Amino acid sequence: MNSSKIINFGRDYAVLILIVLLMIVLSLASDAFLTPRNLLNILNQNAPLAIIACALTLVIIVGGFDLSTGAIFAVASVSSAYIAINFNPYIGLLLAPIIGIALGYLNGIIITTFKVHSFLSTIATSLVFRGLAILITGGFLIPVRMKEFTWLGREKIFEVHVAVYVLIVFAILSTFILTKTTIGRYIFAIGGNEDASILSGIKVNLVKIFAFSFCGFAAGIAAAIQVSRISLGTSQAGVGMELQAIAAVILGGTSIYGGSGAVWRSIAGVMLLALINNGFNILNADPFYKDLTTGLVIIAAVALTSGRK
Repeated sequence: MNSSKIINFGRDYAVLILIVLLMIVLSLASDAFLTPRNLLNILNQNAPLAIIACALTLVIIVGGFDLSTGAIFAVASVSSAYIAINFNPYIGLLLAPIIGIALGYLNGIIITTFKVHSFLSTIATSLVFRGLAILITGGFLIPVRMKEFTWLGREKIFEVHVAVYVLIVFAILSTFILTKTTIGRYIFAIGGNEDASILSGIKVNLVKIFAFSFCGFAAGIAAAIQVSRISLGTSQAGVGMELQAIAAVILGGTSIYGGSGAVWRSIAGVMLLALINNGFNILNADPFYKDLTTGLVIIAAVALTSGRK
């Protein structure tokens, strides 16, 4: 294997190499790290973020950005809690992904109708959605302690949290859409060259609307898991989550320019961020160094992505 192949291999699988190295270091630093219980806890705690990252992969590959996922997460959370308290807990949980789809669809419509860049458009809609969440709660918290509501975020099947199973199913669904369907091929084509896609007859607007709707759907599912886990609806839910999800997708190696990427890469990006966070917690290190390390790793990932382009 010549030097260029080694460099390309390191570039393509940098996130997996970093995960393995980090796991080795943390397992040597603490006996508490490399245990099934701790690893399953890491998966469970980060399942909502990973679900959003899976769907955000489609948006970024198609050439877009979605900075409203955290706000959609908040609206879905408080709506779910409100319906659970006032009507039915099962309907409350079901409503969250439906609201997510609706708000994601709205994002897609605004972007394609008014030809606004998704970066600017979703900043604006995130402010609107966050305001809507505050309006629903009236500025108060909505506690929900019914078992019929909390099972999604707390129950286990064969010692594994339900949230982990939901993540696995959603990751498989996202991968199937990207790799085995016509719309998945269109997503890659549009991200690679939108003008050529238009000339070839691809309905670019519909594909973009689908990608943003799917991302909203993911935010709604993640919200249902989280609100049932903490038994509390709050308008501040999901603050900063959109940036974490974007960071995870980029860390995984999906190109910020669109046209290339994979769902497994985004999940790996989430796991790398989670391991950094978990490692600093185990080592009881200063949070400043955690943020510094995370930032440096993201910068390195962007540099590698630019190199591939």
